[in-house]
Amino acid sequence: MSPRSTLESEPAAGESAGMLDLEELLGEAVLGRDDHLNAPGVVIRPDEVQAVLATLRDEAGFDHCSCVTAQQYPDRFETIYHLKSYDDPTREVSVVVPTPVDEPVSESAESVFRTAEWHEREAYDLVGIEYEDHPDLRRILLPETWQGHPLSPAYDQEKSQIVTLSEHANPLAGDERDAATDTMFLNIGPHHPSTHGVMHVKAVLDGETVVDVDPDIGYIHRCEEQLCQQGTYRHQIMPYPDRWDWMSGLCNEWAYARAAEDLADLEVPEYAQVIRTMGAELSRLASHFISLGTYALDVFGEFTATFQYAIRDRELVLDLLEDLTGQRMMYNYFRLGGVAWDLPEPRAEFIAETRDVLDGLPAKIDEYHDLLVTNEIFQRRCIDTGVLKPETAKAYGCTGPVARASGIDYDLRRDDPYGYYENLEWDVVTEPDGDNYSRVLVRMQEVEESAKIIEQCLDLLEDWPEDERTVQSNVPRTLKPDSDAETYRAVEGAKGELGIYIRADGSDTPARFKIRSPCFSNLSVLPELAEGEYIPDLVAAIGSLDCIMGEVDR
Repeated sequence: MSPRSTLESEPAAGESAGMLDLEELLGEAVLGRDDHLNAPGVVIRPDEVQAVLATLRDEAGFDHCSCVTAQQYPDRFETIYHLKSYDDPTREVSVVVPTPVDEPVSESAESVFRTAEWHEREAYDLVGIEYEDHPDLRRILLPETWQGHPLSPAYDQEKSQIVTLSEHANPLAGDERDAATDTMFLNIGPHHPSTHGVMHVKAVLDGETVVDVDPDIGYIHRCEEQLCQQGTYRHQIMPYPDRWDWMSGLCNEWAYARAAEDLADLEVPEYAQVIRTMGAELSRLASHFISLGTYALDVFGEFTATFQYAIRDRELVLDLLEDLTGQRMMYNYFRLGGVAWDLPEPRAEFIAETRDVLDGLPAKIDEYHDLLVTNEIFQRRCIDTGVLKPETAKAYGCTGPVARASGIDYDLRRDDPYGYYENLEWDVVTEPDGDNYSRVLVRMQEVEESAKIIEQCLDLLEDWPEDERTVQSNVPRTLKPDSDAETYRAVEGAKGELGIYIRADGSDTPARFKIRSPCFSNLSVLPELAEGEYIPDLVAAIGSLDCIMGEVDR
């Protein structure tokens, strides 16, 4: 929305006194208001970013920089810092920083929120906004030789890109020993170093000790945000989310559905909410099983038992998802206003098969405990390595199992309820130690909690009156949300907070579509986990973050 020119404008109907208090707290740094559908918004001066964000963090309790969105209007560039509270994520505020078209420069937020380092690099890379005092302002998804900024309206899509000869050099050519400091620079990758997708890690070693780590991402950047901006809300965007984190597709679909339904003010039938909840937890199970299996392979080469068992159990879950959606990975099952169809017929058979899988889980979880948790080699590799302190996790915007393994009790399913979660009995799992071992324990316990949720959903679906099984609400064939309407909504994906920012322009396609990837923020904390550890611990730390590079790079 266009910012108001003065603060003397009348407050919107129903506006909370808390927002007026924030304006008073921030004082002359505030230029106006720019409220979004999900949160009140303040427009601030570009030279007051650090002061404003520090005040909101320290004095107003907004300690979670959830997302940073950059975009360009005809008359200005704009950076939006989406702030929340880890204690109560329903407390939100959008901090909007406009800059002139001819000089898109503002202060960096990195000194206040460490997570802003990567987010602002992406904003510079794709949109072209520069951030003063940023410690490392360079491209992050595209090669350094790339010409132009693809999300800027002035970008020439037909222009050829020139890559220097050095960019084609052997990636190992830079490995060298520094005689002065007795360190060695080592390229790890680009390949799959404990990740699901391609990543390049630039490491500096002092003997076997890691002294510096720089994750190099973007190898499978696929222009997902641009693709969504070209698709229609109603039909053409929903197939894309499955391709971000391809291990937990229905959670991704829900992220888009929640944002678009908020933007278009769409209702979802209660029955469809139960199906969504069940489907999302099945996807969480599939994601955690592949995480456990591949992590055993990463840490101590355990292929014959743990990995094979995890793949076996994931296959059972994928069989259920295939019965429900018709696909094993790229589901395209959610619809705005509900889901595509009801449970497969015969219903009783599907429910019985799902219960059979759930009934077998306790014994299988005991197997995982025997193979992993009590395994001496696994313990030596994971306990007290890759330690992430809670204050560091918050500074980097970590969420999901990564944050909960550091004792941060934050889960959007409970704290910002959606779907049918608030009507079900389940627990948020946390561990206090913050090491590689704790992150494994959290995911193993979350498998049990997901099974509880699915079981309760099955009970509800089984007894639901047949004449009330509405799977979709009435949604217009063409959706055209109000021009300049903006929202940021998020769900608890298998990896953490998966959020979507959408700005509408009155047409049937978004003017701006921004994906807040939990893996992107979680991966940015890798140097904090690995520096001072040994090389094998670096591999264990990467695997413990459970990053899907398709979601990191988008």
